[in-house]
This record gives sequence, structure tokens and C-alpha cells, in this order.
Amino acid sequence: MSKHGRILVAMSGGIDSSLAAVMLHEEGYEVIGMTMKTWDYASSGGTKKETGCCSLDSINDARNIAVSLGFPHYILDIREEFGDYVIDHFTGEYLEGRTPNPCVLCNTHIKWDALLRRADRLDCESIATGHYAHIREENGRHIISKGVDTLKDQSYVLWGVSQESLSRTKLPLGHLRKSEIREMAKERGFIELVTKSESYEICFVPDNDYRGFLKRRVPGLETEVAGGNFVLEGTGKVLGKHQGYPFYTIGQRKGLGMAFGQPMFVTEIRKDTNEVVLGVDKDLYRDGMLVSKLNLQKYDHIAGPLETVTKVRYKDAGTPATISQLSDDKIEVLFHEGVSAIAPGQAAVFYEGDDVIGGGWIMKSFRQSDASQSQHQPGDQVALV
Repeated sequence: MSKHGRILVAMSGGIDSSLAAVMLHEEGYEVIGMTMKTWDYASSGGTKKETGCCSLDSINDARNIAVSLGFPHYILDIREEFGDYVIDHFTGEYLEGRTPNPCVLCNTHIKWDALLRRADRLDCESIATGHYAHIREENGRHIISKGVDTLKDQSYVLWGVSQESLSRTKLPLGHLRKSEIREMAKERGFIELVTKSESYEICFVPDNDYRGFLKRRVPGLETEVAGGNFVLEGTGKVLGKHQGYPFYTIGQRKGLGMAFGQPMFVTEIRKDTNEVVLGVDKDLYRDGMLVSKLNLQKYDHIAGPLETVTKVRYKDAGTPATISQLSDDKIEVLFHEGVSAIAPGQAAVFYEGDDVIGGGWIMKSFRQSDASQSQHQPGDQVALV
């Protein structure tokens, strides 16, 4: 019998999830390793060699760790549900003029649910991953907080994990730094893990060419959206033609296909008119946004305006902001200073100190000085709770 019970560990084949499994095994858990196959890259039409968490090499690396330590390892094929949900959402968001974040969506809506279902079948009390973050229980809530390694902290990508899922999740790396993980791997003889390169690509777009992926995914898209106008921020002056609104993202500077005499950036994407708005650097800044499809962790609701630090992308340091819950599923964010390149479709995550209050998906951004776009939309009500 194990000292701590049976636990299912998500193993991608990389150093972090491998060491999470190793640590739990050494602590006395009955570890079962599981690698999820989310995508078959050969079917995407890309040209680059398959890499990352879904590759055969990564699956074999995870299995070898399990074999070396004497615990079982399984492969979980979730390609069908992954494709139906994550890839369809990814494609649909670009077609709506937004910039999706498929890794957050996969973590919170596919991988956790899939792991817990399999954990139940294998009589595992809990699951574990190699994310750099903490989970604690307080006042009846399960709360994610930042890992001690600020450069590797992954609390941002976990805002969408449900309370039920968090109650059964362990994150053994939250108190460690990446340098310590590498040392632990060396001490245990897992040298290949230390030297293995890490992948930061979207697993189903490993050549980083999302435009090519969209063209292959949506036949005829390139022809359908070609010929829209680049227009100037503020004046609406037509600056030239572009290749189609889905092929641009907020904040983009390179790859516009035209010379303007000064650096120009995409500041807005208008799907309905197939217009891509361009401006100079200062035009990228907004100090307000609306966030929907909320998942709250630290609190079950937000009673009145709350001071936070809000992040609008993974590597964002965060900006002080006041948030107000307008309805069960909508929050207004008023930043204390301008934030560059807020992209609808990306995740917004609200922090109180190191704790994740919750998060949601960015619907739109605005300037508070523009009274017509800030404040509450018709029909919205501030939650008086």
C-alpha cells in the first residue's frame, strides 16, 4: 500500500511534469503517469517536424521515466474532443476578428476534465501536473497563487480550472525554481531532461504559421477576405489594401506588407467591414476593457469595486486596475494607466497579491475618456451583493 494514496500525473515528456511525477513517487504516492495525445500534426499540413507535447518522442520520454521508476504509464487519446472544442474555437475566434488563446482553453476545458475522468476509472484520489503555481484551501474556496519562480509562474493559465477540479489537484513544483528542478533531474541521472529543449509553440501549429493553418482549415478563406482596407486610427483614412482581417493581430507591426515611413501597428480589427486599423505606438494604449465568461476562484462573487493587478497576456507583468462585476458573467476593468495591445479573445486574469481572484475572456477594450464606450452597456447592472 502507498503512503499517500494513488495519484494520476499528467506527463508531457518534459522536465517539469517528469520531475513532478518523480517527486510524488519519492514522497510515497502510488503514481500513475498519463500522456495526452491532443493532436496529430501530420494531418495539419504543416512542414516542420513534429515536436512538443504531442510528439512520439515526448510520449516515449514520459514512458521511459515511468518505466525507470517502476510505475505504470498510459496514453490518453483526446484528439477528437480537442479538435471539436479547441481547434474549432481557435479558428472561429480568428474569423470573428479576435485573437484566441488555445493553450488556456485546452488546460481548463479539456485536459483537466479528461484527467479527472480517467482518474476516477483508475481509482485515483487526485491528479497532478508540472505547473509552477500553488493551490490552497481557504474559506471553503480552492485558490491558485503564483509559484515562487516569478520567471516560470504559470498561475495565469490556470484561472479557468473549476473549484471541483482544484479540490483534487496537486501542483508539486509551486515552491521550487526552475534551476532547482534541473539540479534534481541531474542528481537522479535524468540528464536528457535537462538538455531537452522546451517547446512554446501551439501544439497544432508547431511551425508558428497560424495564417497557413487557417487557410488549410477554411478552404477559400484567403479569397473571401482579401482586399479589405488598412485605415488610419482616428481619421479612417484608407492607407492601402490588406490580405484579410483574420490574418492580423492587435499589436502586430511586422508583416503588414506595406511601408508607411514610420512604425505602424494594428490597433483594431473590424470584422464586419473587413478593415484593419493602423496607428502609431501610442494608439495601442487602452485603459478599460470588458471581460466575460468568468471563472472566479478566490471569491464566489465580487462585492463592489475591487483593487487588483490585472494581466492581459501570459508574459504581462500586470497593471493596477479596479474591477467591478456588472453581471454574473461580465466584469468591467478600469486600469490605473494605459495598457498596450489589449487583444479581444485573450484571457484577462485578476490578482490580489499573489492570489488569482479569477479570470475571463476579453470582449473589448476602450479608453475611459471615451464616455460612449466606457461604463456600463445597456441592460448591464452592477452586482449589488
